[in-house]
Amino acid sequence: MGKRAAICAVAQIKNQPEYPQMRFQNMLLECFESIMEQTKVTFDMDKGIRNIITCSDDVFDARTISDNGVTDVVGAHFRGEEKMAQESINGLGYAMACILSGHDDVILFMGHCKESQSESRRMCTNLAYDPFYCRPLGMDFQNADALQAGEYMDKAGITEAQLAKIVVRARKNAKKNPYARANESVDEKAVMSSPMICDPLRALHYYPVTDWAYGMLIASEERAKEFTKNPVWMTGFGSCMDEYFMGDRDLASNFPLKNAAARAYAKAGVKDPKKDIQLFELSDHAAYQLPLWAEGVGIAGDGKGGAWIDEGGPDKFNVNLSGGHLNGNPLLLGGAARAIECFLQLRGEAGERQVKGVKRALAQAAYGGAGQHQAVLIMES
Repeated sequence: MGKRAAICAVAQIKNQPEYPQMRFQNMLLECFESIMEQTKVTFDMDKGIRNIITCSDDVFDARTISDNGVTDVVGAHFRGEEKMAQESINGLGYAMACILSGHDDVILFMGHCKESQSESRRMCTNLAYDPFYCRPLGMDFQNADALQAGEYMDKAGITEAQLAKIVVRARKNAKKNPYARANESVDEKAVMSSPMICDPLRALHYYPVTDWAYGMLIASEERAKEFTKNPVWMTGFGSCMDEYFMGDRDLASNFPLKNAAARAYAKAGVKDPKKDIQLFELSDHAAYQLPLWAEGVGIAGDGKGGAWIDEGGPDKFNVNLSGGHLNGNPLLLGGAARAIECFLQLRGEAGERQVKGVKRALAQAAYGGAGQHQAVLIMES
């Protein structure tokens, strides 16, 4: 078995505020059919897909064992199927482990989320907290992020004007991405005057409710060229989980992201991310997270995120040219969205937003309140 795992094909539907005309199975079917057409892969038990990884969430789908609802559409009858609940980027890490261990040589990876069908996204994430103390207090990912925002903004000297720049840039970049959620263009004044939702977070500082689905075909080094002439290699993956209770964490320390990045860099042979990586896709659920995660992956100095914004760091390092999570992806699918953008860039298929000469890219994802869990994936052409 080879030492690399490749993404051979990707498919996605457009990120939308809602898909009232489609069930999630229909959303997945579009992606599934595209993957089959692109690669001509089969479900033959000797040479085809024997293992499927899915990503979904019981709470957002309002059903126990959410993957049970997609078994038919992803072809998972009478073969392996594993669900990656919560952050999708871990599905890519799991696929790498399956392939590099020799357990599998071809894997189909499919994911979906309809945030629009829940009564409240905040009610959904409130369930992540313990039922005796934090949940009755009303903790959810949004107000946990607000606590982190306040602490980090004090540490790094982040201003409202800088956050406004981040939002305006995200929406401007998204206009060049045909799969990005279609949002109204805004100026900095509109961002700074948008309603306060959880101090210091304003409405336009936070990503909007979004529905989306995707598919990917992943193969071993020996099999990749059967499905594509231009595989994109996954060369490094790292993940790290911080403490569960908020009071046990230093919210502005970037502890889990720094650890996840270090592991991914070691595996991929990255010595200096500023020099060795040409494109970064960061899962910024909120505007303040763009400079915070930039510090965590090593392209901004610790506590220097504000200066990094003013000095043009996001453009200098080609960060979130897709529009990022801030423009709109479902909560648990941010990592897959980041990886798909890296895939397109590495293959020279990113259209108007294409960066010349990209050889290595980084996809980062966060899940849990205040980025409790972090994962980093290094991809190369």
